[in-house]
Amino acid sequence: MSNRTTRGLAAAAVTTAVALGGSMVAAPGAQAATSERAAKPTSLAQVLAADGHHFDHNWGDFDILDKAVMTVLKEKPNSAVGVLAQPRTKLTAFLPTDRAFRKLVGVLTGSKPKTERKVFTKLAGAAGVDTIEQVLLYHVVPGKTLNAAKVVKADGMRLTTAQGGTVKVNVRKDGVHLGDAARSVKNPKVIATDVNKGNPQIAHVINRVLLPIDL
Repeated sequence: MSNRTTRGLAAAAVTTAVALGGSMVAAPGAQAATSERAAKPTSLAQVLAADGHHFDHNWGDFDILDKAVMTVLKEKPNSAVGVLAQPRTKLTAFLPTDRAFRKLVGVLTGSKPKTERKVFTKLAGAAGVDTIEQVLLYHVVPGKTLNAAKVVKADGMRLTTAQGGTVKVNVRKDGVHLGDAARSVKNPKVIATDVNKGNPQIAHVINRVLLPIDL
């Protein structure tokens, strides 16, 4: 990762399917935590750890994201990231897959590690806990449970994130895209919707990591 990119990320840390042709489904591992009517609310932290707290060979789940959340909360127990473990607190999150983080490492370093562990090590080593915390919060829209239909209706709107920045919803013929602050890289696209449906905390899966600054 270049010094310019690292400095930029550090600065950011300090300053803090209805319309999709029915092709979207909950990501692997997430369906088990999804129900129309949850007798007891399920948090998104539980969804991330549905297959345990470990890395595997499935690039379509959330092991790297889960590790990132755990790392932040271990170092900063009072971090706002902890809201992901509060099942009765309303929020909407956009969840990058392990493959999405691998793409980010490719953009930042020009390399694509062959394992999830190596991907996380690259990111953690370059960014640090404070930066990871801010990136995670940039994926959370607090106070709102926005299902797929509501996200589609938000076309053209900017959603305010827990990090303080905004993410723009762009509905196109090929699906929902999210505009972040990174103009020099491709925008993330929603690839699965309504993860954890029926709970106050709902999520949608994205194929790239949302970035609160340009690279």
